[in-house]
Amino acid sequence: MILSPERPPDGTVRDWLDDRASDKTACLFPDEAMTLTWRELRDAARATACVLARLGIKKGESVAILHPNGRAGIIALYAALYGGFRAAMINLAAGQDAIAYALEHSEARFAFVHASALSLFESAQPGHITRCDIADHAEQQELADIAPGDHALLMYTSGTTGKPKGVVHTHASLLAGGWTTTIAHALTPEDRGLCVLPIYHINGLCVTVMGALISGGSLAICPKFSESRFWHTASTSEATWFSVVPTIISHLLHSDIDPDPITKARLRFGRSASSPLAPDIQTAFETRFDVPIIETMGLTETAAQILSNPLPPKPRKIGSPGVAFGNEVAIFDKELRPCPPDAEGKIVVRGPNVMLEYLKNPQATEASFVGDWLRTGDLGKMDADGFVYVTGRLKELIIKGGENIAPREIDEALYAHPDVIEAAAFGRPCDSYGQRIEAAVKIRAGSDVSPATLIDLCAQKVGSFKAPDVIHVLTELPKGPSGKIQRLKIAELTATTEP
Repeated sequence: MILSPERPPDGTVRDWLDDRASDKTACLFPDEAMTLTWRELRDAARATACVLARLGIKKGESVAILHPNGRAGIIALYAALYGGFRAAMINLAAGQDAIAYALEHSEARFAFVHASALSLFESAQPGHITRCDIADHAEQQELADIAPGDHALLMYTSGTTGKPKGVVHTHASLLAGGWTTTIAHALTPEDRGLCVLPIYHINGLCVTVMGALISGGSLAICPKFSESRFWHTASTSEATWFSVVPTIISHLLHSDIDPDPITKARLRFGRSASSPLAPDIQTAFETRFDVPIIETMGLTETAAQILSNPLPPKPRKIGSPGVAFGNEVAIFDKELRPCPPDAEGKIVVRGPNVMLEYLKNPQATEASFVGDWLRTGDLGKMDADGFVYVTGRLKELIIKGGENIAPREIDEALYAHPDVIEAAAFGRPCDSYGQRIEAAVKIRAGSDVSPATLIDLCAQKVGSFKAPDVIHVLTELPKGPSGKIQRLKIAELTATTEP
């Protein structure tokens, strides 16, 4: 396959995996002490795809994947893509309710389930999904022909309604997501990425996994980020770049562990995405470790990256996620007309990496587009050099550790307690995660339910990551003229109060 910096990749993931098949290393799994060459990865993906086809799974049908990062998870992903099925990536940190919803909504009849996710799967799945296994060898089975416009990926993202939306990417947009990363960061077959972000998030999947496929490079894949082992793994795996979120950068900066000089010299850059990176943190990190950090911006709906700062020695602008690579980004005013430089408006994007649709949700799909421009939900401005600055968010999403969280998910968990009369979750600025989650509740008179009990309830319903750190008990929650609870007003009222 031909890689061009001017035009997005042709073909399908199957085409690219076939073309990459060689004895060159594709993936290293340091925690498993295993490796996969591109040929081994292609052969395992093809064998497993044949098993899926013999099970009667149809082209474009969802296959659920509940796996942490690892050899089996990578094969499961590529098997679904290679076979022409729709890889439904399930967020293992989403909480039981969200996982159950995604499994039901995806209409998957079969799932790859890692042993560590088995109890979660069994408690969340609606009962009609059958587990299937990875196959290193299998009888050949005819696979359906696939085209660039066919469904490839289904990934769920939170929305303001609280119900996750299923983002559908085609083979073309999925490959384009790896391509935008490749051209922005000048990735080559000699590069090796360090992947510590989960591949059930768009960043881990498109930036690292698809980026390696398009560039022909390789990946060192860890189950999760470890502050104590990060630099050691970067050293032993001989990584040349890594992709992380601001929280990780902050943790590494505040750690007393330093990389060795050889590792620092080998690392071309680190990449930050998913939420804004504080300029002071970026500057301090680069000063201490002598590794440039490239701030970027992306969405699930755009197969990750839409903006990136250029690589050194080209000029970067700290505080900006950069300029567009491989797609177009614009700032629209209220009348949906392009804004002049430095004027604030709505950030929109169009290009080959933009999603096809929200699965089974034509209303949300239509509302997300202005012609062929996708509304990102962010406010920002663009300077005369094309650098974008994000100034706010149109939606009431909470961004914690780079993950978008719909407040209503938490509201509904709180309302599950019979003594909760009113509830509203909101974000509070936080040095560690960008935002932490808080909530306010009105409790039934005479109830002795405690904030700690309600926090535990949220952890059970939506997962501990989304559970509030603080719950304020108020006599009344502030409301607007229509009776709608005003989250921002609650944040102001509780800024100096003790929970």
